[in-house]
Amino acid sequence: MAAHQAHRPFAVVGGGTRAGLGRPMEADTILSTRALTGITLYEPAELVIAARAGTPLADIEAALATNRQRLAFEPMDHRALYATNGAPTIGAVAACNISGPRRIQAGAARDHLLGLRFVNGRGEIIKSGGRVMKNVTGLDLVKLQCGAHGTLGVLVEATFKVLPEPETCGTLALRGFADEAAVAALSAALGSPYQVTGAAHLPAGIGAEEASTLLRLEGARASVEERCTALAKLLAPRGAAEKLGDVQADALWRSVRDAIPLAEPRQTAIWRLSVKPTDAPKIVAALSRQMKMRHFYDWGGGLIWLAVAEEHDAHAAQVRAALAGRGHATLVRAPAEIRAHADVFEPLSMPLLKITAGVKMSFDPDHMVNPGRMYAGI
Repeated sequence: MAAHQAHRPFAVVGGGTRAGLGRPMEADTILSTRALTGITLYEPAELVIAARAGTPLADIEAALATNRQRLAFEPMDHRALYATNGAPTIGAVAACNISGPRRIQAGAARDHLLGLRFVNGRGEIIKSGGRVMKNVTGLDLVKLQCGAHGTLGVLVEATFKVLPEPETCGTLALRGFADEAAVAALSAALGSPYQVTGAAHLPAGIGAEEASTLLRLEGARASVEERCTALAKLLAPRGAAEKLGDVQADALWRSVRDAIPLAEPRQTAIWRLSVKPTDAPKIVAALSRQMKMRHFYDWGGGLIWLAVAEEHDAHAAQVRAALAGRGHATLVRAPAEIRAHADVFEPLSMPLLKITAGVKMSFDPDHMVNPGRMYAGI
Protein backbone atom coordinates (compact mmCIF):
# COMPACT_ATOMS: atom_id res chain seq x y z
CA MET A 1 0.00 0.00 0.00
CA ALA A 2 2.89 2.37 0.82
CA ALA A 3 4.45 1.76 -2.60
CA HIS A 4 1.12 2.48 -4.26
CA GLN A 5 0.66 5.73 -2.37
CA ALA A 6 4.20 6.80 -3.25
CA HIS A 7 3.73 5.71 -6.90
CA ARG A 8 6.94 3.70 -6.65
CA PRO A 9 6.94 0.59 -8.92
CA PHE A 10 8.69 -2.46 -7.48
CA ALA A 11 10.05 -5.87 -8.47
CA VAL A 12 8.95 -8.88 -6.42
CA VAL A 13 11.77 -11.22 -5.37
CA GLY A 14 11.47 -14.51 -3.50
CA GLY A 15 14.43 -16.84 -3.28
CA GLY A 16 16.18 -14.99 -6.10
CA THR A 17 16.98 -18.18 -7.98
CA ARG A 18 15.03 -17.26 -11.14
CA ALA A 19 15.96 -13.59 -11.44
CA GLY A 20 17.07 -14.05 -15.06
CA LEU A 21 13.67 -15.39 -16.16
CA GLY A 22 11.79 -12.73 -18.13
CA ARG A 23 12.66 -9.19 -19.18
CA PRO A 24 14.63 -6.86 -16.88
CA MET A 25 11.98 -5.12 -14.82
CA GLU A 26 11.21 -1.43 -15.17
CA ALA A 27 11.57 -0.77 -11.44
CA ASP A 28 14.41 0.02 -9.05
CA THR A 29 12.68 -0.92 -5.79
CA ILE A 30 12.67 -4.52 -4.54
CA LEU A 31 9.87 -6.15 -2.54
CA SER A 32 11.09 -9.40 -0.97
CA THR A 33 8.75 -12.25 0.04
CA ARG A 34 11.62 -14.21 1.58
CA ALA A 35 10.31 -13.74 5.14
CA LEU A 36 6.78 -14.76 4.14
CA THR A 37 7.24 -18.45 4.97
CA GLY A 38 5.47 -21.41 6.47
CA ILE A 39 3.06 -24.19 5.55
CA THR A 40 -0.39 -22.94 6.52
CA LEU A 41 -2.38 -26.08 5.70
CA TYR A 42 -1.46 -29.68 5.01
CA GLU A 43 -4.11 -32.39 4.99
CA PRO A 44 -2.56 -35.60 3.60
CA ALA A 45 -5.90 -37.41 3.47
CA GLU A 46 -7.36 -34.59 1.38
CA LEU A 47 -4.24 -34.38 -0.84
CA VAL A 48 -3.92 -30.61 -0.37
CA ILE A 49 -1.16 -28.32 0.89
CA ALA A 50 -1.00 -24.53 1.28
CA ALA A 51 2.00 -22.37 2.06
CA ARG A 52 3.05 -18.75 2.11
CA ALA A 53 4.76 -17.54 -1.05
CA GLY A 54 8.30 -17.32 0.34
CA THR A 55 8.30 -20.89 1.65
CA PRO A 56 11.24 -22.82 0.18
CA LEU A 57 10.14 -25.54 -2.20
CA ALA A 58 12.44 -27.93 -0.31
CA ASP A 59 10.31 -27.42 2.83
CA ILE A 60 7.17 -28.32 0.88
CA GLU A 61 8.77 -31.43 -0.58
CA ALA A 62 10.12 -32.52 2.82
CA ALA A 63 6.68 -32.21 4.43
CA LEU A 64 5.07 -34.15 1.61
CA ALA A 65 7.75 -36.87 1.77
CA THR A 66 6.74 -37.76 5.33
CA ASN A 67 3.49 -39.06 3.87
CA ARG A 68 4.95 -40.35 0.59
CA GLN A 69 3.30 -37.57 -1.40
CA ARG A 70 4.62 -35.09 -3.98
CA LEU A 71 3.95 -32.21 -6.32
CA ALA A 72 3.30 -34.34 -9.36
CA PHE A 73 4.20 -31.67 -11.94
CA GLU A 74 7.92 -31.94 -10.98
CA PRO A 75 8.89 -28.23 -10.83
CA MET A 76 12.15 -27.27 -12.51
CA ASP A 77 15.05 -25.85 -10.49
CA HIS A 78 16.67 -22.99 -12.47
CA ARG A 79 19.77 -22.63 -10.28
CA ALA A 80 21.99 -24.63 -12.63
CA LEU A 81 21.03 -22.43 -15.60
CA TYR A 82 21.45 -19.13 -13.78
CA ALA A 83 24.28 -20.12 -11.43
CA THR A 84 22.24 -18.72 -8.54
CA ASN A 85 22.16 -19.65 -4.88
CA GLY A 86 19.28 -19.35 -2.47
CA ALA A 87 16.21 -21.54 -2.28
CA PRO A 88 13.46 -21.81 -4.92
CA THR A 89 10.10 -20.81 -3.42
CA ILE A 90 6.57 -22.07 -3.86
CA GLY A 91 5.45 -18.56 -4.82
CA ALA A 92 7.71 -18.54 -7.87
CA VAL A 93 6.43 -21.97 -8.89
CA ALA A 94 2.88 -20.60 -8.87
CA ALA A 95 3.74 -17.25 -10.45
CA CYS A 96 5.76 -18.71 -13.32
CA ASN A 97 3.88 -22.01 -13.84
CA ILE A 98 7.10 -23.97 -13.30
CA SER A 99 6.80 -27.60 -14.40
CA GLY A 100 9.07 -30.47 -15.44
CA PRO A 101 9.28 -33.70 -17.47
CA ARG A 102 6.17 -35.22 -15.87
CA ARG A 103 4.01 -32.50 -17.40
CA ILE A 104 3.18 -34.78 -20.34
CA GLN A 105 1.34 -37.11 -17.96
CA ALA A 106 0.45 -35.10 -14.84
CA GLY A 107 -0.10 -31.64 -16.31
CA ALA A 108 1.53 -28.31 -15.44
CA ALA A 109 1.68 -26.42 -12.14
CA ARG A 110 -1.48 -24.51 -13.11
CA ASP A 111 -3.37 -27.83 -13.34
CA HIS A 112 -2.60 -28.53 -9.66
CA LEU A 113 -2.99 -25.01 -8.28
CA LEU A 114 -6.23 -24.84 -6.30
CA GLY A 115 -6.15 -21.41 -4.72
CA LEU A 116 -4.21 -18.18 -4.32
CA ARG A 117 -4.09 -15.21 -2.02
CA PHE A 118 -2.46 -12.12 -3.54
CA VAL A 119 -2.24 -8.35 -3.27
CA ASN A 120 -3.03 -6.43 -6.46
CA GLY A 121 -1.49 -3.16 -7.61
CA ARG A 122 -4.08 -1.16 -5.68
CA GLY A 123 -2.98 -2.79 -2.42
CA GLU A 124 -6.17 -4.88 -2.18
CA ILE A 125 -5.97 -8.42 -0.76
CA ILE A 126 -7.70 -10.93 -3.03
CA LYS A 127 -8.39 -14.61 -2.41
CA SER A 128 -9.37 -16.86 -5.31
CA GLY A 129 -10.05 -20.59 -5.48
CA GLY A 130 -10.03 -22.92 -2.50
CA ARG A 131 -9.10 -26.43 -1.45
CA VAL A 132 -10.82 -28.31 -4.28
CA MET A 133 -11.22 -27.64 -7.99
CA LYS A 134 -15.00 -27.10 -7.74
CA ASN A 135 -14.41 -24.03 -5.55
CA VAL A 136 -13.30 -22.11 -8.63
CA THR A 137 -16.32 -20.24 -10.00
CA GLY A 138 -16.69 -17.21 -12.23
CA LEU A 139 -13.48 -15.62 -13.48
CA ASP A 140 -10.65 -18.09 -12.72
CA LEU A 141 -8.07 -15.76 -11.19
CA VAL A 142 -5.95 -18.74 -10.16
CA LYS A 143 -5.26 -19.73 -13.76
CA LEU A 144 -4.85 -16.08 -14.76
CA GLN A 145 -2.17 -15.49 -12.13
CA CYS A 146 -0.31 -18.77 -12.74
CA GLY A 147 2.17 -17.93 -15.49
CA ALA A 148 1.75 -14.14 -15.22
CA HIS A 149 5.23 -13.90 -13.65
CA GLY A 150 3.99 -11.70 -10.84
CA THR A 151 2.81 -8.91 -13.12
CA LEU A 152 -0.77 -8.97 -11.80
CA GLY A 153 -0.04 -8.86 -8.09
CA VAL A 154 2.15 -10.06 -5.23
CA LEU A 155 1.40 -13.68 -4.40
CA VAL A 156 1.01 -14.20 -0.66
CA GLU A 157 -0.15 -17.82 -0.38
CA ALA A 158 -0.67 -20.76 -2.75
CA THR A 159 -2.70 -23.95 -2.35
CA PHE A 160 -1.80 -27.03 -4.40
CA LYS A 161 -3.27 -30.44 -4.99
CA VAL A 162 -0.71 -33.18 -4.27
CA LEU A 163 -0.56 -36.84 -5.28
CA PRO A 164 0.86 -40.02 -3.74
CA GLU A 165 4.49 -40.89 -4.40
CA PRO A 166 4.62 -44.07 -6.53
CA GLU A 167 6.21 -47.18 -5.06
CA THR A 168 8.92 -47.23 -7.71
CA CYS A 169 9.89 -46.02 -11.17
CA GLY A 170 11.73 -47.59 -14.09
CA THR A 171 13.59 -45.93 -16.93
CA LEU A 172 14.30 -47.47 -20.33
CA ALA A 173 17.10 -46.10 -22.51
CA LEU A 174 17.56 -46.63 -26.24
CA ARG A 175 20.99 -45.72 -27.57
CA GLY A 176 22.33 -44.10 -30.70
CA PHE A 177 19.12 -42.74 -32.23
CA ALA A 178 19.15 -39.71 -34.52
CA ASP A 179 16.61 -37.02 -33.64
CA GLU A 180 13.85 -38.09 -36.01
CA ALA A 181 14.06 -41.75 -35.03
CA ALA A 182 14.17 -40.79 -31.35
CA VAL A 183 11.03 -38.63 -31.54
CA ALA A 184 9.24 -41.39 -33.44
CA ALA A 185 10.14 -43.85 -30.66
CA LEU A 186 9.02 -41.41 -27.97
CA SER A 187 5.71 -40.87 -29.78
CA ALA A 188 5.15 -44.62 -30.06
CA ALA A 189 5.79 -45.03 -26.33
CA LEU A 190 3.52 -42.13 -25.38
CA GLY A 191 0.80 -43.55 -27.61
CA SER A 192 1.02 -46.93 -25.90
CA PRO A 193 -1.12 -48.01 -22.91
CA TYR A 194 1.92 -48.17 -20.61
CA GLN A 195 1.51 -44.75 -18.91
CA VAL A 196 4.85 -43.13 -19.67
CA THR A 197 5.63 -40.25 -17.25
CA GLY A 198 8.86 -39.02 -18.85
CA ALA A 199 9.99 -39.00 -22.49
CA ALA A 200 13.25 -37.24 -23.41
CA HIS A 201 16.07 -37.46 -25.95
CA LEU A 202 19.66 -36.36 -25.39
CA PRO A 203 21.56 -36.26 -28.71
CA ALA A 204 25.16 -37.43 -28.93
CA GLY A 205 27.49 -35.07 -27.10
CA ILE A 206 24.77 -33.80 -24.75
CA GLY A 207 25.74 -35.33 -21.43
CA ALA A 208 27.36 -38.38 -23.05
CA GLU A 209 29.11 -39.39 -26.25
CA GLU A 210 26.23 -41.61 -27.36
CA ALA A 211 22.66 -40.39 -27.88
CA SER A 212 20.12 -41.55 -25.27
CA THR A 213 16.37 -41.79 -25.68
CA LEU A 214 14.76 -42.02 -22.24
CA LEU A 215 11.35 -43.30 -21.14
CA ARG A 216 10.11 -43.34 -17.54
CA LEU A 217 7.31 -45.41 -16.03
CA GLU A 218 6.05 -45.13 -12.42
CA GLY A 219 3.70 -46.97 -10.11
CA ALA A 220 3.50 -50.18 -8.12
CA ARG A 221 6.65 -52.31 -8.42
CA ALA A 222 5.01 -55.28 -10.15
CA SER A 223 3.17 -52.98 -12.55
CA VAL A 224 6.31 -51.03 -13.47
CA GLU A 225 8.27 -54.22 -14.13
CA GLU A 226 5.51 -55.59 -16.33
CA ARG A 227 5.04 -52.32 -18.25
CA CYS A 228 8.79 -51.86 -18.77
CA THR A 229 9.01 -55.35 -20.27
CA ALA A 230 5.99 -54.75 -22.49
CA LEU A 231 7.25 -51.34 -23.65
CA ALA A 232 10.71 -52.72 -24.44
CA LYS A 233 9.03 -55.40 -26.53
CA LEU A 234 6.92 -52.81 -28.34
CA LEU A 235 10.03 -50.78 -29.20
CA ALA A 236 12.22 -53.78 -30.05
CA PRO A 237 11.87 -53.33 -33.85
CA ARG A 238 13.39 -49.85 -33.41
CA GLY A 239 16.23 -50.92 -31.12
CA ALA A 240 17.09 -52.68 -27.87
CA ALA A 241 16.00 -50.93 -24.67
CA GLU A 242 18.22 -50.98 -21.58
CA LYS A 243 16.69 -50.64 -18.11
CA LEU A 244 18.71 -48.15 -16.06
CA GLY A 245 19.52 -48.38 -12.38
CA ASP A 246 17.62 -46.11 -10.02
CA VAL A 247 20.55 -43.83 -9.13
CA GLN A 248 21.55 -43.28 -12.76
CA ALA A 249 17.94 -42.75 -13.84
CA ASP A 250 17.19 -40.25 -11.06
CA ALA A 251 20.27 -38.22 -11.98
CA LEU A 252 19.31 -38.21 -15.67
CA TRP A 253 15.76 -37.01 -15.02
CA ARG A 254 16.98 -34.23 -12.73
CA SER A 255 19.39 -33.24 -15.48
CA VAL A 256 16.58 -33.13 -18.05
CA ARG A 257 14.26 -31.28 -15.66
CA ASP A 258 16.80 -28.57 -14.91
CA ALA A 259 18.33 -28.32 -18.43
CA ILE A 260 21.74 -29.11 -16.92
CA PRO A 261 23.22 -30.46 -20.21
CA LEU A 262 23.06 -26.89 -21.62
CA ALA A 263 24.02 -24.95 -18.47
CA GLU A 264 27.68 -24.70 -19.52
CA PRO A 265 29.33 -22.77 -21.00
CA ARG A 266 27.83 -19.73 -19.30
CA GLN A 267 28.32 -17.49 -22.35
CA THR A 268 25.41 -19.05 -24.24
CA ALA A 269 21.78 -18.03 -24.53
CA ILE A 270 19.13 -20.65 -23.73
CA TRP A 271 15.83 -20.99 -25.60
CA ARG A 272 12.81 -23.11 -24.72
CA LEU A 273 10.60 -24.02 -27.70
CA SER A 274 7.16 -25.60 -27.37
CA VAL A 275 6.12 -27.34 -30.60
CA LYS A 276 4.27 -30.32 -32.00
CA PRO A 277 6.60 -33.30 -31.40
CA THR A 278 6.59 -34.44 -35.02
CA ASP A 279 7.74 -30.95 -36.10
CA ALA A 280 10.61 -30.80 -33.62
CA PRO A 281 13.39 -32.57 -35.60
CA LYS A 282 12.66 -30.49 -38.72
CA ILE A 283 12.75 -27.23 -36.73
CA VAL A 284 16.05 -28.21 -35.09
CA ALA A 285 17.53 -29.23 -38.45
CA ALA A 286 16.53 -25.90 -39.99
CA LEU A 287 18.08 -23.96 -37.13
CA SER A 288 21.28 -26.01 -37.14
CA ARG A 289 21.88 -24.97 -40.76
CA GLN A 290 21.81 -21.30 -39.70
CA MET A 291 23.78 -21.27 -36.46
CA LYS A 292 26.01 -23.23 -34.13
CA MET A 293 23.80 -24.73 -31.42
CA ARG A 294 23.29 -27.53 -28.94
CA HIS A 295 19.92 -29.03 -28.04
CA PHE A 296 17.89 -31.77 -26.42
CA TYR A 297 14.21 -32.74 -26.27
CA ASP A 298 11.68 -33.27 -23.48
CA TRP A 299 7.93 -33.98 -23.47
CA GLY A 300 8.28 -36.55 -26.23
CA GLY A 301 9.79 -33.92 -28.53
CA GLY A 302 7.21 -31.27 -27.70
CA LEU A 303 9.77 -29.25 -25.74
CA ILE A 304 13.07 -28.28 -27.37
CA TRP A 305 15.89 -26.80 -25.30
CA LEU A 306 18.44 -24.84 -27.37
CA ALA A 307 21.78 -23.27 -26.48
CA VAL A 308 23.03 -20.64 -28.95
CA ALA A 309 25.64 -17.89 -29.03
CA GLU A 310 25.04 -14.71 -27.00
CA GLU A 311 25.24 -12.32 -29.93
CA HIS A 312 22.98 -9.55 -31.20
CA ASP A 313 19.47 -10.75 -30.23
CA ALA A 314 20.53 -14.31 -29.30
CA HIS A 315 19.33 -15.39 -32.76
CA ALA A 316 15.75 -14.44 -31.86
CA ALA A 317 14.85 -13.64 -35.48
CA GLN A 318 16.02 -17.04 -36.74
CA VAL A 319 14.41 -18.96 -33.89
CA ARG A 320 11.01 -17.34 -34.34
CA ALA A 321 11.19 -17.60 -38.14
CA ALA A 322 11.94 -21.34 -37.86
CA LEU A 323 8.77 -21.82 -35.80
CA ALA A 324 6.65 -19.96 -38.37
CA GLY A 325 3.44 -20.29 -36.40
CA ARG A 326 4.12 -23.90 -35.41
CA GLY A 327 4.82 -23.18 -31.75
CA HIS A 328 6.21 -20.59 -29.39
CA ALA A 329 9.65 -19.78 -27.98
CA THR A 330 10.87 -18.29 -24.69
CA LEU A 331 14.33 -16.83 -24.19
CA VAL A 332 15.13 -18.39 -20.82
CA ARG A 333 18.71 -17.18 -20.41
CA ALA A 334 20.53 -14.22 -21.94
CA PRO A 335 22.32 -11.08 -20.72
CA ALA A 336 20.03 -8.33 -19.44
CA GLU A 337 20.83 -6.04 -22.37
CA ILE A 338 19.61 -8.68 -24.84
CA ARG A 339 16.48 -9.45 -22.81
CA ALA A 340 15.69 -5.74 -22.65
CA HIS A 341 15.45 -5.44 -26.43
CA ALA A 342 14.60 -8.91 -27.78
CA ASP A 343 11.18 -10.50 -27.25
CA VAL A 344 11.67 -12.85 -24.30
CA PHE A 345 8.20 -14.35 -24.55
CA GLU A 346 6.29 -15.11 -27.73
CA PRO A 347 5.34 -11.79 -29.41
CA LEU A 348 1.63 -11.06 -29.22
CA SER A 349 -0.64 -9.95 -32.02
CA MET A 350 -2.12 -6.49 -31.59
CA PRO A 351 -5.51 -7.81 -30.38
CA LEU A 352 -3.83 -10.09 -27.82
CA LEU A 353 -1.48 -7.33 -26.73
CA LYS A 354 -4.47 -5.06 -26.17
CA ILE A 355 -6.19 -7.73 -24.07
CA THR A 356 -3.01 -8.34 -22.07
CA ALA A 357 -2.61 -4.63 -21.38
CA GLY A 358 -6.28 -4.46 -20.34
CA VAL A 359 -5.87 -7.34 -17.88
CA LYS A 360 -2.79 -5.67 -16.39
CA MET A 361 -4.72 -2.40 -16.10
CA SER A 362 -7.58 -4.09 -14.26
CA PHE A 363 -5.27 -5.56 -11.60
CA ASP A 364 -2.51 -2.96 -11.53
CA PRO A 365 -3.64 0.31 -13.15
CA ASP A 366 -0.52 2.23 -12.07
CA HIS A 367 1.91 -0.49 -13.23
CA MET A 368 3.33 -0.96 -9.75
CA VAL A 369 4.07 -4.72 -9.68
CA ASN A 370 6.85 -6.29 -11.78
CA PRO A 371 6.38 -3.74 -14.60
CA GLY A 372 7.76 -4.88 -17.95
CA ARG A 373 8.57 -8.41 -16.74
CA MET A 374 6.81 -10.08 -19.67
CA TYR A 375 6.20 -7.30 -22.22
CA ALA A 376 7.61 -3.78 -22.44
CA GLY A 377 5.32 -1.20 -20.85
CA ILE A 378 2.96 -3.80 -19.35
